Amino acid sequence: MFPGSRPIPVLIVAVLYLAVGSVGFVAHFHEFSAPDGIWIALTEFLAFVSGVFLLFGRNWARWLAVAWIAFHVALSAFNSARETAVHAVFLALIAWLLFRPDSTRFFRRGNA
Repeated sequence: MFPGSRPIPVLIVAVLYLAVGSVGFVAHFHEFSAPDGIWIALTEFLAFVSGVFLLFGRNWARWLAVAWIAFHVALSAFNSARETAVHAVFLALIAWLLFRPDSTRFFRRGNA
């Protein structure tokens, strides 16, 4: 890894959050006037923000990313066990990628 470069696991999660945030915002844009539309837009915006600041190595963005997917695990518990399990697997994978030793070094450097 080159000095100053971000670890591949962080890059993967950041790009995933950027994609989910932007695609989700566009896909749910027509629901913006619905009562829950603003909350849906806000969660998609938070995913995007997390992705941007993961790239900059901000530690709070790492925690936001984990909280974002944990929120989806909780929401999916109201739907089905399968959906909850899928989100839980994503939570575990994202947390593992963002809290690996190389990722942790990157986030410590970004907060210095």
